[in-house]
Parts: sequence; C-alpha cells; structure tokens
Amino acid sequence: MKKPDEKKSIKLTKTVVDALPLPRQGQVFVWDSETKGFGVRLNPTGISYIAQGRVNGQTRRATIGKHGPFAPDKARKRALELLRDMANGIDPTLEKRRKKIQGVTLEDVVKAYISDRDLKANSIRDINKHLDSSFQEWKEQPITMITRDTVLDRFRELSEKSKAQANQGFRILRGLINYAQATYRPGGRPIIIENPVKVLSDAQLWHVIQPRARKIPSDKVGMAWNVLQSIKDTPSVERPGHSMVDAVRFCLLTGARWGEVTGLTWDRVDLEDETWFLPDPKNHQPVTLPLSSHALEMLKNRPRMEGNNYVFSSNKSKSGRIGPGRFVTNQVSTALGIEISPHDLRRTFRSIAADCGIELWKTKLLMNHKLSGDVTLGSYTEKSDLRYLQPEAQRIGDWVLRQAQIASNDKVVDLERARAGKT
Repeated sequence: MKKPDEKKSIKLTKTVVDALPLPRQGQVFVWDSETKGFGVRLNPTGISYIAQGRVNGQTRRATIGKHGPFAPDKARKRALELLRDMANGIDPTLEKRRKKIQGVTLEDVVKAYISDRDLKANSIRDINKHLDSSFQEWKEQPITMITRDTVLDRFRELSEKSKAQANQGFRILRGLINYAQATYRPGGRPIIIENPVKVLSDAQLWHVIQPRARKIPSDKVGMAWNVLQSIKDTPSVERPGHSMVDAVRFCLLTGARWGEVTGLTWDRVDLEDETWFLPDPKNHQPVTLPLSSHALEMLKNRPRMEGNNYVFSSNKSKSGRIGPGRFVTNQVSTALGIEISPHDLRRTFRSIAADCGIELWKTKLLMNHKLSGDVTLGSYTEKSDLRYLQPEAQRIGDWVLRQAQIASNDKVVDLERARAGKT
C-alpha cells in the first residue's frame, strides 16, 4: 500500500495554505514548522487541519476541521489543546466517539433495541407507547441524563394514574438502559455505570399488581352467546360488527388471544382437516390447533372479501381487519351486568374447560401456554400438532352451545333493553 506523500515542514499561514496544490489522488501531508504535530492533510477534494501525536506509545491523528471555516491560527490553537490531551494519555478519537455516544437519545436507543430484536407487534407497540407518553419529556434527551432522582419523580407521577402502567413503563425503560449499557461502550467503558431504574428495586417501590381474574361466569356463558347472536341479527349491524361477533365467539370456543384471532388469515385455516394454524404465537412455537364442529361451521359460514385474506375481515379499516372488539364486548357487558373485555374471553375458556373436566395440561396446550412444573410432560408431549385434542375442543364447544340453549329456554335476552340498561 502506497504511503501518503509527506512534504517538508513550513510555517502554515493562510497565504501558504491557500497556495498548496491539491493532489490528483491520494493524500499529502504538510507539517507546520513552528508547532510540532500540527499540519494539513490535502486530498483531491480539499484541505483539512490535523493534529498528530502519541497516546500511550501509539500514534494518533485527529482532524480539526476544513481550511476555510478554520483559519490557521484558530486551527493551531485547537491543535495545541489536542496535543496536550494526547500527552496526558487522552485519545482524541476515542473522546470524540465517547461524546457522540453520550449524546445518544432515548429514542435512538429504542430504535436500535427494536432493530436488534425479533419482537412481537404488541411488544413494539408497548415500547413506543411509553416512549411517546410516559417518557415523552426524555425522548429527545441523552439517555445519560436519566438519573435515579428523575426516575423516582416520574415513577411516582405515573403511579398516581395507573400503578400497572407505571410498572410496565419502567420495566421497559430498565431493559432499554440495560441494552444501552451493553452496547454503547466506547473504549470498553459503558456510558452508563448504573441503571438508574435500580432505585425502584433498592427502595422496594415496584407495585404489587394482582393478576386479573375477570371472566364471564359459567352460569352466564349461555346468555353471552345468545347476546352475541342478537347483535348479529340486528339489521343495523354491518360487516365489521358481524366479524367482531364471530371473533368473540371464536375466542370463546378456542381460548385464542384476541390478536391471534383478528390476525387469522384463510391460508392458516384448513376446513377439510378441521384445524387452524398459528405460525408465530406469543411463545414462538408454531402450532396446529383443532376446531370443534361449532367453530368449523362458523368459519364455513364466514363471508370472504375479495382482496382481503383475513378471516374476520372489515371493509371499513385500512388494514382490512377488525379492531379491538369493544363494540361487541361492551354490549355483552351491559347485557350481563358485568365488565368484560376481549382478553377476558381467554380466562372464560379456561374456566369452561375446567367445567368440562378437561385436564389442565390439555387446556394449557389448547390455549398455547407453555407446560411447566412437570419436566417429563413438557419434554415428551406433542406440542406442535394438537389435532389429538379435538375431542377436548369438541367438548368445550358442545358445553357452550348447550348453555346457550338452556339460557334461551330460560330467559330471552331483549338486546335493546339490555343496551338501555333496563332489566
């Protein structure tokens, strides 16, 4: 490799530097005769001032700036500062990188964190939600400015609104800062010595959140099913409403997560094999699941939209899929006199399975939960193809429809009165 040309030293003045010819290719260095280590680097596109010295026995060269914006006298003064730092063991290149990294914002860290990981859409949504709300004031600030004191103050503010959201937000922040500690290390030294979120553990401030146990009571499941049918029979309810009703029913019959149901596409449903498929569920284990005859019949009767592959489709959304489902579950809540959300359907399914006498490990598999507590069961049980649990899925479907028949014979639900809050 050809070395850059070196020219004899000369006192660098503006007149001298202006007169230096640019090389056609490569680099040429001209050194100042008065200040050792101060010079200019010439290449085909321009001239830059530089300082070159030794740091711990190794040669280091730092760029000061381009000729023009920098005059020789100003550049020489800066060179003396850099050469003094080098003599004291400070690497200017490393310091420049350190200062740049120390300016990395919380938003920068979030982007890198998400890019480096294969995260679920819900996880990305939660991270960005807290970035834009819980930590909006810190979003464009260097992450190094987040301190134990600011963490304490913000955690207390968020806790007044929602203890659960405060916990979630700061657990996310803790993970982001741990990531920054591990990845932003100029010269092998982390830019953050201690994760400031640690103060919440040190002071034992994390909130104890009781897990939700909300579900449709067993004696009201039949009524809920009939309410869903009433919604679907209402003339004013359009395609998205019909899709939401069937999606809620599908959740009750399968125990699936709402996002799994709303994201279900026809290519993952096999009506002949009576199965449906989740390629990338929450536990990252692809699984084929059985369909009861009731779920199968519902899917066969689902209309298909041209150019829309979603099973529970909507002609009123840009994505082509239905939304959160509150339109339906709010009406069920009113009719039953209890508060119900789409996620509560999953707990309801588990309760129904228990009423049907289905073993817990089979219920967990149908709900695509990880098996825990029994190593042998977890290691040797088939978990990717659950067609062998079709009898259990059928028992659950039969139970739900039987409860609907019982409720229908016992009491007819007046949907309009239920919506009005009347008994």
